[in-house]
Amino acid sequence: MADVFDCSDPDQREAGLTEAAMALSRGELVLLPTDTVYGVAADAFTPAAVTRLLAAKNRGRNMPVPVLVGEASTLAGLVVVVPPVAHQLAEAFWPGGLTLVVEHAPSLAWDLGDAEGTVAVRLPDDDVTRDLLRRTGPLAVSSANRSGRPAGTTAAEAAYQLGEHAAVVLDGGPRTGSAPSTIVDCTAPTPRVLRLGAISLEQLREVVPEITD
Repeated sequence: MADVFDCSDPDQREAGLTEAAMALSRGELVLLPTDTVYGVAADAFTPAAVTRLLAAKNRGRNMPVPVLVGEASTLAGLVVVVPPVAHQLAEAFWPGGLTLVVEHAPSLAWDLGDAEGTVAVRLPDDDVTRDLLRRTGPLAVSSANRSGRPAGTTAAEAAYQLGEHAAVVLDGGPRTGSAPSTIVDCTAPTPRVLRLGAISLEQLREVVPEITD
């Protein structure tokens, strides 16, 4: 079973972040809090680790794994050009519950599933996970659950479902908002909502009126 670190304790938090970063560098999985639900993380640039994540969730390659970043500026390093609409939405809702689908740079050595040249990127509003992301760089992160089951909203729930597959669990306390992130496809001239969640359509249209659902 995974080592669990209580991130409300400063010493455990520091130890947990160090252990998590080391585990991820070895291609292992980590369970962590986000601002929506708990997630399971792998190094985005280690294809075998992403394959391990998909297998742990019992999820196919037809549902590519999203990527979390620690700073909004990281987005520019993952794409050839940041679409203006993606920049507007990121400025309005990051950090927070909005995932943006963009075309990633062809040079990036990663395999997140059958993504056909695109990547789903989010900047989470959670200090623990953002601290980890600043140490590791972009991470492939999916909700901490077996496919078809509810996502874990506590570290214990996440560990119950996926703990046997993870090396480290970062316990950031219960998540109060169980809604997943809203996903917007920014690869076409007109942005389109792929999934509604934490950010409503009305909120999105205040920033980008032409968005479709």
